Amino acid sequence: MDNFQVLILGSDANAYYMARCCYEAYHKKAHLIGKEKLAFTKFSNILTIEYDKDIWNEKAFVNKLNQYASQYQEKILVISTNETYSLFLAKNKKRLASNLIFSNQDEKVLENLTNKEKFYKNYQKKGLTFPDTYYFDVLKNQLILDLTYPVILKPANVVMYNHLQFNDKHKIYKINSEQELKEIILKIKQAGYKDRLIIQEYINGDDSYLFDCVVYVDKYNHVKVISFAQIGLQEHSKSMVGNAAVLINGFTTFKKAPIKEMKEAITNFMEDIKYSGFAEIDMKYDERTNTFKVLEINARQGRCSYYLTPLKANLVQILVEDLIYENELPKQDLTEEVLLSFVPKSIVKKQIVNQKFKTKALSMWKNKVSPMQCPLDKNFKRFLMIKKRLWHYKKEYKEGYWKN
Repeated sequence: MDNFQVLILGSDANAYYMARCCYEAYHKKAHLIGKEKLAFTKFSNILTIEYDKDIWNEKAFVNKLNQYASQYQEKILVISTNETYSLFLAKNKKRLASNLIFSNQDEKVLENLTNKEKFYKNYQKKGLTFPDTYYFDVLKNQLILDLTYPVILKPANVVMYNHLQFNDKHKIYKINSEQELKEIILKIKQAGYKDRLIIQEYINGDDSYLFDCVVYVDKYNHVKVISFAQIGLQEHSKSMVGNAAVLINGFTTFKKAPIKEMKEAITNFMEDIKYSGFAEIDMKYDERTNTFKVLEINARQGRCSYYLTPLKANLVQILVEDLIYENELPKQDLTEEVLLSFVPKSIVKKQIVNQKFKTKALSMWKNKVSPMQCPLDKNFKRFLMIKKRLWHYKKEYKEGYWKN
């Protein structure tokens, strides 16, 4: 048995597939601590899980992790699945038990990536291209700019926004008029949001214009792993839009798209800011300028990042080799094709607009990767839950608010 433990913070899809990575690499059950019960991690035989409703409170978070660490003498690899936990880890390095091991992320860098206003302003001259962006302070009576609609509206302060609950809350808003923009801003303000909002140009193109890149930057701030995948379909529900539902790594229908150059730009950027750990870069291809415009960088692995594992880049194994065993990691440019899908084949056939992407996805369907369906996780209740979830996708896409 390997002499370390794995602690995953979260109970969502990200947390499940990271536990899956752990089990597939080491046949070891990761322990999860989540704020609330979510379907993604229910009825699983490959992990253990507990819930703490106060874990989004920083002091309670530190106490909880230290309490867990006190049960073990060996090292504990800690894996964050969202921005709140990542920030808490970065801010409390000296308060956390010495056997809790995690990516040594710089607090300032993490805040610059997590807060979208800081991200776009601080990094606009760092070699990446961003959509045209405006900032709106909800606490000031600003004039609405003369904008070309549609536009994208999203929170600058993701952590603050994630902690709010209100009716008809969207992760990202696609706004079609000035009146709609004013109404949504007022609703967000009344819900208790007290920071700036991001208003961005909408880049034309269906879901297949979206791309996903995952990088791993080792403890010496060197990029060791990089992927590049075209998304054929994103989630269309209010709370999940922006997350990939179907993607193919190592493939694109846009033959002129500068993928090699973009990989180099991302590598240079991540090393220049001295990042460490996993990060996911969300982009949209702008056909007008033949450029990839970066929408955001998530300072963690993304919801769909499991596709690295079948490409011989198991995410937990990478963390263990770098942080627990302190081994030199080989450099991996993951160019092999792999299809990942959260949705059933019927959704792929009906919802994907790009016909070339659809044809390619269907041709690869037999060997697809489904992050939530682990063959080693033999639990009949989970099997039924997954079947129900796949069926529910049909309703989600039928009623989904997001339209390209």
